[in-house]
Amino acid sequence: MKKHLRTRFASRTTQRVIFLLLVAALSLSCVSLAAAQKEKKKKTDPASSTESSKMLIPLTDEQQIDYTLSEMLGAWQLGDSQKLRQDYADDVAIVNGSWAPPILGWTNYLAVYQQQRARMQQVRMDRTNTYIKVNGMVGWACYQWDFAAVVDGQQTESQGQTTVVLEKRNNHWVIVLNHTSLAPRVPQATPANAPSGQQQPAKPSPR
Repeated sequence: MKKHLRTRFASRTTQRVIFLLLVAALSLSCVSLAAAQKEKKKKTDPASSTESSKMLIPLTDEQQIDYTLSEMLGAWQLGDSQKLRQDYADDVAIVNGSWAPPILGWTNYLAVYQQQRARMQQVRMDRTNTYIKVNGMVGWACYQWDFAAVVDGQQTESQGQTTVVLEKRNNHWVIVLNHTSLAPRVPQATPANAPSGQQQPAKPSPR
């Protein structure tokens, strides 16, 4: 009887051990499977990101310069000197339309810009008729601009033209020369068939 009980107990113990081993084996297999899937995901993620990056169409140099001009004018209007700094070279030369010597270097230009910008509110600068040319690591662009703002409390409007020279440094286009000139505002022409205030109506011709 005792022998039978010992045999039965040993059998149950063996079954429990086998059951625990099976549970442990299943757990390890699940962990291994999860780890393998995680490792596979790690390996496929760079590939997928690489493929998505390959799908992006790179900008041409002309498009990069056009974007730089838009970014520069946007920062100029907002008074964001930190963003404006990204588009100008350290050794930039600034030539304006007034009878004044060129401003040499970003630091000198920043001081003048901040002084002028502090006098302006509600600034708007529109760029039109842009022409861009690239030759190797050098590019140049010219465009017309239309400016409007409240300067010293008075509404001010002006028009002009700008020519910039850019260099590609560290794979980024920066402005090395900015030459801006002010153009006289052209009054709107009166249509030829519009009667003036002093013009007398024509007399009917005799029949």
